[in-house]
Amino acid sequence: MAVDILLPKLGFSMNEGTLIEWLVADGGAVTEGEPLFLLESDKSSQEVDAPASGTLQILKEVGETYEVGTVLGQIG
Repeated sequence: MAVDILLPKLGFSMNEGTLIEWLVADGGAVTEGEPLFLLESDKSSQEVDAPASGTLQILKEVGETYEVGTVLGQIG
């Protein structure tokens, strides 16, 4: 069963964030807890860890701004 990778809410007032970089290539193996992508919000950039282990499927492009809760990819 695939696990959705959601754009997290990193701060109380955060409503959206910019996907800066995927740290794992599409189709690459990921391990739960390891850094998966870089996210920039109003105040900072932060690495976001993988919520599960498996194979990454990227659904959203780097350089775009998305709302909190947007599905950025899946781990299957």
